[in-house]
Amino acid sequence: MSERSYQPLAGKVAVVTGAARGIGRAYAIRLAELGADVAVVDRNLRSFTEVAAEEEAAGGRSTDELIVALGRRTVGLTADVTDPDSIGAAINEVVAALGHLEIVVCNAGGGSGSMTDSLPSHATAQHVETVVQRNLVGTISTCRAAARHIRGQGWGRIVTVSSMAGNMPFRGGGYSIYGAAKAGIEMYTRSLAQELGPHGITVNCLAPGYIATGRLSVMFDNLGSDDLLESVALRRFGTPDDCAGALEFLVTDLGAYVTGTVIPVDGGSMT
Repeated sequence: MSERSYQPLAGKVAVVTGAARGIGRAYAIRLAELGADVAVVDRNLRSFTEVAAEEEAAGGRSTDELIVALGRRTVGLTADVTDPDSIGAAINEVVAALGHLEIVVCNAGGGSGSMTDSLPSHATAQHVETVVQRNLVGTISTCRAAARHIRGQGWGRIVTVSSMAGNMPFRGGGYSIYGAAKAGIEMYTRSLAQELGPHGITVNCLAPGYIATGRLSVMFDNLGSDDLLESVALRRFGTPDDCAGALEFLVTDLGAYVTGTVIPVDGGSMT
């Protein structure tokens, strides 16, 4: 992690949800490296300590501490994207603390339970509610709260996060509700891009594949890494920095004429 001479986002303010660890942390750090002031929003700002590999990689420092080390302004806020009032208040606090808002990354989400728990014909009502709220509804609530501040400025970037599960089923149908929620995010992204495009705001979606965060690396080992990699054209797992590179394209002028699209970051995966 180091400050870059290339600072295309200098003067911009960004917020990343689910930024305490994993891919969300990588998104927040990349935005700060590109010159933005970055607000960190998560249910637990020190959740990185729950995974030994992530705590070691971070040197024990939280995401907001790493952003400060880069010379950027930041604010760390505890919020739950499944609660519209909670995420709405957090977005308002970001603007109050940092002055304005131009970039939003809706990274918070995640699955629940096992592959069996989420089989299409077995998923309980509670499982469906939990996963849809955590992913689709959380994304909608975040975008709704942020759009009020970004609209009218003539420039803005919103990036949502899906998954390769939103485009293709896993063998046997597992994690089906997660996949359905992520597919919903993709359609919502396309619609929001149509609404906000006339205001100079691009809205795009990243769809990561097998990304080896500290937490997921353990799961990949349990599932059989070699078998998983047989379905990946590049024959390696992705990294959080791979996802951050795609984000950099979308939030800078490199992606100024790209909106309403879903970009897979999956190494050419075929389940």
